[in-house]
Amino acid sequence: MRTVTENMLLFFKGLAMGAADVVPGVSGGTIALITGIYVELVATIKSFDIAALKLLKSEGIAAVWRHINGNFLVVLLAGILTSVFSLAHGMHYLLVEHGVPLWSFFSGLIIGSIILLLRQNPPTKMSEKLLFVIGILIAYGISIAPTVIAEGTLINMFFAGAIALCAMILPGISGSFILVLLGLYPVFIAAIANLQIDILVAFAAGGIIGLMLFSRFLSWLLARFQPAVIALMCGFLAGSLTIIWPWKNTFSREISDTGEMLTKVTENILPSQFLELTGHDPQTLLCSLVFCIGFAMVLSVAFLGKTRLNE
Repeated sequence: MRTVTENMLLFFKGLAMGAADVVPGVSGGTIALITGIYVELVATIKSFDIAALKLLKSEGIAAVWRHINGNFLVVLLAGILTSVFSLAHGMHYLLVEHGVPLWSFFSGLIIGSIILLLRQNPPTKMSEKLLFVIGILIAYGISIAPTVIAEGTLINMFFAGAIALCAMILPGISGSFILVLLGLYPVFIAAIANLQIDILVAFAAGGIIGLMLFSRFLSWLLARFQPAVIALMCGFLAGSLTIIWPWKNTFSREISDTGEMLTKVTENILPSQFLELTGHDPQTLLCSLVFCIGFAMVLSVAFLGKTRLNE
C-alpha cells in the first residue's frame, strides 16, 4: 500500500507521462522507465484478464481491485489524463510558436535518459549490444518513414489507437509520432481540444484492446529477457533523437520532368544553417539552456523515483 506522499509522486509521474505522450517524438514509456514504474505498469495492464473476471464472480470487487493494482492505475491515469487534457492547447501553442527550444528541451530529456538507463543497465553481452544497435535502427527507420494521409474516420481512429497506445508504452517510440506518420495527429489533438467524444471513444477502444494484447507479450519478454529488452529500449531512445532534433528544414521535393510536387521532406540541419535556410533565429543560447534543464530534470525525476532501500 502506497503512502499519501508516494501516491502524490505517482500522480506527478503520470503528469509527466501525459505531457510526453502529447508531443510527437517523446514517449510516455520513457518517463515510466526512468522513474522506475515501467515493469509495474506493464504488469498492471496485463492483469486485465480472465482471472480478474473469475475473481469478480468468486470473491467480489475488492479482490479484483487488488488483482488489477487498482490504486496504482487510478492515481497514474489521473495524472496522465489531467496532463493530456490540460496541456493539449498549450503544447500546440509551444510547438507552433516556440518549436526549436521545445525540441531542445526534449533532446535534453532523451539524452539524459539514455545515459541514466545505460548506467543502470549496462549491456554486457554481445547480444544485448546488438539489440541496442537494432533498437537505434528501428527507431531511425520509423523517423524517416513517409507520412501517410489518412481520413479521421472512427474506424481509422480505432486502429490508430491500437497502434499508438502500444507505441506509447515503448520507450523511445512515440505514440504521437505514429499518429503523425498516419496523418492523424491533427485529428487527435483537435478531438482532445474540442472534446469530440465519438473520436476519443473510438481511439480509446482501439488503444485498450491493443494494450491488452501487446502488454502480455511485453510482460513475457521482461520476465525472461529483461536486460536484453532494456538494451533494445535504450536503442529506441537513441534512434529517436533524429525525430526530435530541433533544427529542421522542410521543403518540397518535385519531379524534375513535370514540376509536379511529389512530397514534403524534412531534413535535420545544423544551427548555423538554420537562419540561412529557414529565415528564423536558431536561438542557440536559449536552446542550450533548456537542453541542460531537460537533462537535469531526468536526473531529478530518477532520484525522486528511487524506492527507499531500507523500507
